[in-house]
Amino acid sequence: MRNWPGMEDYTAQLSSMAVNNGAGSSSVAAISRRENQAQRQPRASSVPLVPDNYAVGYVYSSEMMIHFSPHGHPEQPARVQEIWRTLVQDQLTKSMKWIPIREVRRDEALLVHSEDHWDKVLAIQYLSDQARADSEDYYEQMSLYVMPGTTRAALLSAGGVIEACLAVARNELKKTFAIVRPPGHHAEPDEHMGFCFFNNVAVATRVVQEATPLKKILILDWDVHHGNGTQRAFYDNSSVLYISLHRYEQGTFYPCGPYGSMTSTGEGSGLGYSVNIPWPEHGMGDAEYIYAFQKVVMPIAMEFAPELVIISAGFDAAEGDELGECLVTPTGYAHMTHMLSGLAGGKLVVALEGGYNLDSISKSALAVTRVLLGQPPDELPPLKANEAATETVWLVARELSKYWKSLDPKACDPQEGLEEISFSIPEILKAHRQHYMYTTHNMMQVPMMTPELEDRFSSQVMCTADTFENKTLVVFAHEFGNLRLELESSATCDVQLERSYLIDFSKQLIGWVRKEGFAYLDANLYPKPPTISHSRHKSMEDAGKEVMTYLWDNYIQLSSAQRIIFIGHGPGCKPLVDLVNLRATGVTKVVKVFVQVMGLQKMPFFPHDIEDSRAWYQKCSLVIVPTSHPILGPIVKAKDLKRHGTIVPIDETRQIKLISRSLPAIEEFVNEQLSNYPLSNRTNRSM
Repeated sequence: MRNWPGMEDYTAQLSSMAVNNGAGSSSVAAISRRENQAQRQPRASSVPLVPDNYAVGYVYSSEMMIHFSPHGHPEQPARVQEIWRTLVQDQLTKSMKWIPIREVRRDEALLVHSEDHWDKVLAIQYLSDQARADSEDYYEQMSLYVMPGTTRAALLSAGGVIEACLAVARNELKKTFAIVRPPGHHAEPDEHMGFCFFNNVAVATRVVQEATPLKKILILDWDVHHGNGTQRAFYDNSSVLYISLHRYEQGTFYPCGPYGSMTSTGEGSGLGYSVNIPWPEHGMGDAEYIYAFQKVVMPIAMEFAPELVIISAGFDAAEGDELGECLVTPTGYAHMTHMLSGLAGGKLVVALEGGYNLDSISKSALAVTRVLLGQPPDELPPLKANEAATETVWLVARELSKYWKSLDPKACDPQEGLEEISFSIPEILKAHRQHYMYTTHNMMQVPMMTPELEDRFSSQVMCTADTFENKTLVVFAHEFGNLRLELESSATCDVQLERSYLIDFSKQLIGWVRKEGFAYLDANLYPKPPTISHSRHKSMEDAGKEVMTYLWDNYIQLSSAQRIIFIGHGPGCKPLVDLVNLRATGVTKVVKVFVQVMGLQKMPFFPHDIEDSRAWYQKCSLVIVPTSHPILGPIVKAKDLKRHGTIVPIDETRQIKLISRSLPAIEEFVNEQLSNYPLSNRTNRSM
């Protein structure tokens, strides 16, 4: 790492201060008193109301470079220094107004973060050398490093983004660029992590909403990592639209887990206002990002109609960044900035997040700054997004179209235009599966009585002939099995049909069910596309809930079953939980076992606390997850684990193999549970 003039002397001075303030508790209290006094001072922007003919401003201070690792680290001080030097060399700063930086105040930070979090970050500056050494493992687990200058840099970074946003929100400037570090989008309300201490953009957003008339804010996060902290800060808030494009790779790319998945869309009033475009692999470039902007980002953003746009501008998806391993060029970033500039009357703030290749980050920032100053972006060559990206964008559009009218999944369908001459492979496989169940196990089709359900689920629900007479019934809710394909050529993706096959766990499950003498109802909840013109568009989740409720009302509860076993696999779990919420009284009387087999992408579901259903669920539930599932991680609370009853981890991440390997555990759990509920001689039960 390169040193700057005076760095050694300043570091030595800070180290001496840290040693002299060893315990730090009284010093933290003193700093808190000073912060409380500062809160009582009237707020004032550091940018004059008359902007001296400047329309664009910037925040930068070399003092943020006092946070550094003596051992070298990707999040190094030179990141902001190189951006600054590049803008100066291109003479862009002559056309921009410098916005003086300041520290974030306590009352501002507490709009997003907890008091404990605030105190924790402030205390870092007073750690002794020994205390820092003792806590090194802890901070490494959180992907952080700390030293005496960390607190000051973090306070300035957050305060700098606030000032950049307020300057635009108060119409003092049209656009601003906050060249700050450390970054912020991983910092959660109660935790610092991932190189981040305060969530700069989230705090600035809340300050703008509190201090100015602007309330509707779009945060576009193009950092290669998912901004878990920013999304969590606004997960139930409809006034902030958070959109993130990031590497996801089934939840294995940092920050890991299911929170950055396309189905992580918000909750409560914020449902639909968290938009994730999770790339399944590395190597995404201009074509893929621009395609996502055209098909998802801009349609949703224009429908939302923000009053201010903030870009969480991490440049670690840039070509040449070894951490991101993606291929976005400076021109690609310029075009994305240009598109976002057309929103909110041009009110735009760019706040630096990640980006660890000094050449890539400085060139990308230069291209973005030129657009802020009104220069058109350079021309891009003809672009064609790759198959993985188009498939991802289509799936995102399909998921989010239930919240945003502007999204048209058909327009994103990679197979658009081929429908008239094509047969869906899932439909062919469903037909084969129906034939197999009929000929091998003498199972029969369960009729759907409404036109819409018949249209979408005909031939997909099968049951054994003894379903109405048997006193023990297994209900298996799932999507159709995995299709294993052998490719003739990776370049053309042509399928070698004779070496491809369907993996279907229900084939194994039926064998066990019939051996035990149970009745069996098999519900394939993967719906066909609706063909009835008047049918309402429903998501797969809504359609699954509807068909399970229909099956309960018209078949399951009318049977003689005294002991019912629910088994949900992957996307089949949520409709079963929805059924409990809708029919709690009836379900909890007769369902004695509730099994969920979950992959890495989703957290297990649990019913609402109605009619004592949670106590019932805790008693009868079995959850099968991979050993690396987030629910087994350190951040999950004990009460969240207890509500699920029995959790069995299995060392397998592939979902279809996970349920196959879990069958012995399911059998053992079912036998143990059913032993507590011996069958009676009655043939019918009360409705």
